[in-house]
Amino acid sequence: MKLIKLNNGVEIPEIGLGVFQTKNGEETVNSVKWALEAGYTHIDTAKMYQNEESVAAGIKAAGVKRENVFITSKILPADIILGKTAQGFDETLQKLDSDYVDLMLLHFPMKDEMNIAAYKVLEEYYKAGKARAIGVSNYSNRQLDVILENCEIAPAINQIHIDPTNNAQDRIDYNMSKGVYMETHSGFGGTNRTADVLGNPKIVSIAEKLGKTPAQVVIRWNLQRKCIMLPKSVHQERIISNLEVYDFELSEEDMALIASINDPANSRFAMDPESAYERWAGRLKEQGLL
Repeated sequence: MKLIKLNNGVEIPEIGLGVFQTKNGEETVNSVKWALEAGYTHIDTAKMYQNEESVAAGIKAAGVKRENVFITSKILPADIILGKTAQGFDETLQKLDSDYVDLMLLHFPMKDEMNIAAYKVLEEYYKAGKARAIGVSNYSNRQLDVILENCEIAPAINQIHIDPTNNAQDRIDYNMSKGVYMETHSGFGGTNRTADVLGNPKIVSIAEKLGKTPAQVVIRWNLQRKCIMLPKSVHQERIISNLEVYDFELSEEDMALIASINDPANSRFAMDPESAYERWAGRLKEQGLL
């Protein structure tokens, strides 16, 4: 597994198992166990996923030492809005049965002042050794600049929606120019769109030419763009297959063909970072919490 050195010197495996929408309990435990047995050393979870405790159980089931697994989690948007970032961080550590995380992200951007306040809490935990690296998720270029201008420690990571139909090249270029590495979530298209991405004729044609699966082609495409990839699966054979991407490379022609799939109209499938607060605040208001 190739490691990428982040802006603070911490190394992160460039492929990790994502567990978004993986059910808490046996499904997550098995997925994590199978991934670690297959050679993964990076698991990406979040408080929102409600499966952090099962991630911990999966690591134990695999018999892998905690220090040999890179664990990413994320602060719940509600905790950011309500000023409970520290409480949320502590709850994550408890569920992961660990005294630190390798990477903690702010899951979604809220109002600028909320983002700044929450990120400064992450800085405190980082300085206390409870996070080896910190960063953000789903942040626009403008929102990233707000953090860079108002906080002490530059984000190590910005995790955003990237897939061949929505390749976000401008955001990748901008983040990388600031020394911030990009992670891709929803790399196969996301909910209800996987078939559109993995079934795209251009992706399929490259996969058939190389004797690889469409998923392997998409993973390789991300890696060659220097993006950290977090493929999600609950099937053991696919978890194993998604790691088998180091015995081939995509040619310049292949990369250009995949680039041609990009359609700016597909940005509608990714939440607008500037309107994320309204979505989450609305939920809190419905619950009488805001």
